Amino acid sequence: MATVIAGISGAIGSALATRYLQDQPEQTLIGLCRYPEQVPEALQQSSRVHLLPWDAAAPEHTLQNPDIEALLDRYGGIDDLIYAAGLLHDDGMFPEKRLEDLSADNLARAFQVNCIGFGMLVQALARGLRGKRLKRVIAVSAKVGSISDNHLGGWYAYRCSKAALNMMVKNLSVELPRRYAPIACVALHPGTTRSALSAPFSQSLASLQVHDPAETADNLFGVIQALTESDNGRFVSWDGSDLPW
Repeated sequence: MATVIAGISGAIGSALATRYLQDQPEQTLIGLCRYPEQVPEALQQSSRVHLLPWDAAAPEHTLQNPDIEALLDRYGGIDDLIYAAGLLHDDGMFPEKRLEDLSADNLARAFQVNCIGFGMLVQALARGLRGKRLKRVIAVSAKVGSISDNHLGGWYAYRCSKAALNMMVKNLSVELPRRYAPIACVALHPGTTRSALSAPFSQSLASLQVHDPAETADNLFGVIQALTESDNGRFVSWDGSDLPW
């Protein structure tokens, strides 16, 4: 069986991949990302890691790769499917502070990467979830996607797309067990992590608990490995506690 990590070139995705390889010496990883050459060298060189090009912004163009099907057949399906891709800012967008900052294009891009890409990935790889062993489908979400916990406003595209991701997880948590039981499909908040995503907000992070990517990976790996069927449909924080939808 293989673990699939989408967004393996990012800080959290690559740290999680490293954590899996350290803890599970027999584990095979299928890593998906837009630019495989940007994945850390150690992962590129590992014989247990298979890197394939995949773009969360246009998954329909990359998920027909026959290499993915061949790898799933070779390793007998999926143990864990982890969606660690995400978009908060880049050269063309930045978190909105007020209504006037809204952009239809940026909203659409955030929804594509943060929510739609996940749904399409699960659709494309769903047959790999068959089997009697527990399957875990994990979407790396964010606490700011909680509707009831939103007291500050702003960050429209990111908040709304992560809230949509949470609903995608909830929907899948209803359907997937009917077809691929046993399964645990959860949304997982990684906590604030030092990365390119958080770099522009260093001043505001001073009052928060911030983890290095390796610490975040340790926290998430512990939560993921402890998941059971009874956890299906949860919105979980990095410390294992429940978050409000």
